[in-house]
Amino acid sequence: MKTALIASAALALLTPFAMAQTPAPVTAQTTVQRDVNQQQRIENGLHDGTLTTREAGALEREQARVDKLQTQSMMDGHLSAAERRQLRAAQNKASRDIAAAEHNGVDGNPQSASSRRMQADVQRNVNQEKRIESGLADGSLTKSEAARMERGQARVDRTEAHAAADGHVGAAEQRHVQRAENRQSARIHRAKTNAATAG
Repeated sequence: MKTALIASAALALLTPFAMAQTPAPVTAQTTVQRDVNQQQRIENGLHDGTLTTREAGALEREQARVDKLQTQSMMDGHLSAAERRQLRAAQNKASRDIAAAEHNGVDGNPQSASSRRMQADVQRNVNQEKRIESGLADGSLTKSEAARMERGQARVDRTEAHAAADGHVGAAEQRHVQRAENRQSARIHRAKTNAATAG
C-alpha cells in the first residue's frame, strides 16, 4: 500500500515535468505565436539594455529568415511533417541566438535615440505578428494569406536589420522602416477584411 502511494505521488510530481518537455505541435498559428514571442524578447532586450541595436538588427535578420521559411511552408495551406520539423529547428535556433545575445556581456543603451527607434520598430513587429496570429485564430486569414503576410514581415525585418547593421538607427532610417511597416499594416488589414476565410 505504501509503495503504491509513493509511486502515485512520484507520478503526480513527474507528470507536469514530462508534459512540459513535450514540444507543442507546430501549426500555422503556433509558429506565428512563436514569432510574437521572439519579437517580444528582442524588444525586451533592447528595452532593458541586454541587447544592443546592432545585436537586435542581427536577430531581426534571422527573424526574416524564419518568416521566409514560414511563407514557403504555409503557402499551400498545409504544413507537412518535414516543414514542421524545419520550422521548429529554425525557431529553436533563433531562440538560442536571442538568449546568447542577451547574455554575452555586451550591453546596449536603452535610452539612446537609436535604441528607442529600434525598440519602437520591433514593438510594431510584435503588434503585426499578433494581428496575423489572431487572424489565423479567428479564421479571418487563411493559411496562404498568413503566408503572404509573413513574406511582408520578412521584408520589414530585413529593412530593420539593414538599418541597424552599423549599430545605429538614424531618424531617416526609421522613416524608411516605418514606411515598410505601414505598407505591411495595410496588407494585413486588407487580408483580414476581404471575403476569404479559413474553412
